Amino acid sequence: MTPIIEFKDYTFKYRSQVEPTLRHVNLTIYAGEKVLIVGPSGSGKSTLAHCINGLVPFSFSGESTGSLTVSGKDPAKEGIFGMSKVVGTVLQDTDGQFIGLTVAEDIAFALENDCVPQEEMFPKVDEVAETVDVSFLLDHAPTELSGGQKQRVSMAGVMIDDVDILLFDEPLANLDPATGKRAIDLIDKISRSTGKTVLIIEHRLEDALYRDVDRIIVVGEGEIVADMKPDDLLCTDVLEKEGIREPLYITALKHAGCTIKPESRPQHIETMDLAPYQEKVRGWFQKAQLPPERQKTEPILEVEDLSFSYVPGKKVLQDINFRIEKGEMVSIVGKNGAGKSTLSNLICGFINPDQGKILLEGSDISSLSIKERGEVIGLVMQNPNQMISKPMIFDEVALGLAVRGVSEDEIKERVYETLKICGLYPFRNWPVSALSFGQKKRVTIASILVMNPRVLILDEPTAGQDFRHYTEIMEFLKDINERLGITIIMITHDMHLMLEYTDRAIVIADGSLIADDTPARVLTDEKIAERAYLKKTSLYELAVKCGIADASGFVERFIHYEREERANG
Repeated sequence: MTPIIEFKDYTFKYRSQVEPTLRHVNLTIYAGEKVLIVGPSGSGKSTLAHCINGLVPFSFSGESTGSLTVSGKDPAKEGIFGMSKVVGTVLQDTDGQFIGLTVAEDIAFALENDCVPQEEMFPKVDEVAETVDVSFLLDHAPTELSGGQKQRVSMAGVMIDDVDILLFDEPLANLDPATGKRAIDLIDKISRSTGKTVLIIEHRLEDALYRDVDRIIVVGEGEIVADMKPDDLLCTDVLEKEGIREPLYITALKHAGCTIKPESRPQHIETMDLAPYQEKVRGWFQKAQLPPERQKTEPILEVEDLSFSYVPGKKVLQDINFRIEKGEMVSIVGKNGAGKSTLSNLICGFINPDQGKILLEGSDISSLSIKERGEVIGLVMQNPNQMISKPMIFDEVALGLAVRGVSEDEIKERVYETLKICGLYPFRNWPVSALSFGQKKRVTIASILVMNPRVLILDEPTAGQDFRHYTEIMEFLKDINERLGITIIMITHDMHLMLEYTDRAIVIADGSLIADDTPARVLTDEKIAERAYLKKTSLYELAVKCGIADASGFVERFIHYEREERANG
């Protein structure tokens, strides 16, 4: 096998940092391999990718020692343009990658740069568009597309240059579960049909393993902590130690007291040999407790016969009915473009329904302005940068109160109290720009919490977060839900979040409400999962393969067990 990427005792330190981000990295990747790179935020995995595609040292300057060759070239000498002929990178934020006004123009961009004649360009664009299944979108504007479609167009744009290496930076971050599966399937197809070397950097390990990979490289604190075949790695405690979420079925097997062996092929639950573990899993299921029934309280938010369309005659939401009780934590799920964000915009008053009404504590809120609704219903957007308007943390959190004419003394008292709740008090005099993405997210939550809302709506609260930061944010939300009694509604693609932290899931597909049930029942129902582009949990497969008839009961017991474990520290 021919090495295509070789790091030899490679160390890299960003110009502004005291400590190196990568330390003594020795890593060889061979031509045609498909490799998954995982690691918590700040571990150095993105820096590793930037070294391979030439962004280090050209966009991110610093000092390096040791050597690195990619396809026989030194990225530090070739530059970004030189490396773009060897490495095609598909970014996490696909919007940052579009240049053309139509999909066809965007795919053809690299060919136009190389002055390829049009008679050669057209068939090439058609061929690549067919490979990634976007032929029917060639005359569309990239901005009109769904998350999954945008990603396919980005893939086509880098594949047209006939690069040796395809690098995918968190391809699943903004996709619903079913679209994520399709993306992983497509990457696998490209890998097998073209023989290109494929590198995938991803937080969502279980979803990334939907198709085989040759190796998993675990990066921790700038070093290669493990470089193993998936079947071997899943039998160790490396992932747990590094703060990376294991596949759920692996965690469940460990809870049942099983010692997993590589020969059982644990990479996929569908093909894993579970015979040696069935008895222990069944024994655990019989002993495990079901969660106690949630006590009913009075409704805080009711949606009655709600319908809405942006364009007359094309309903985005139709006849939506549900009620949410005081103090609940509820998830709203469904595929990209199902109408989930439209629903939150209707509740907040940014748009008005065509018919139906929204009640808050029994009163119709149609007469309340956006500002008045904002005092009782807070919305936290997915991207904190879209919400922050002040340079300093204190001023950002104080803004809502200042606009409403609250006295300076009261503002100070309420802001300090809220910053303490959010774990941001030590940073009260810091600029927002000095914070991490997760901390900025907390600032946006604090700026809403300071208003004492009764309902908090969060759009994708954990998108792009590693397991540790995800857990921090979710535990924090659970804490304010329990301590302050705030009702929390989360719009999410994360099936684990929905299972682990909410007791109810409202499922929307094609503008209609198709289920309102416990997350465990939703994620063990094939028809609902398929219609809403959700992904049946691997715990369901585990229960079925171990001969447990009550699969949703198994999932509920697992989640209750996990919650108890966390509560007991």
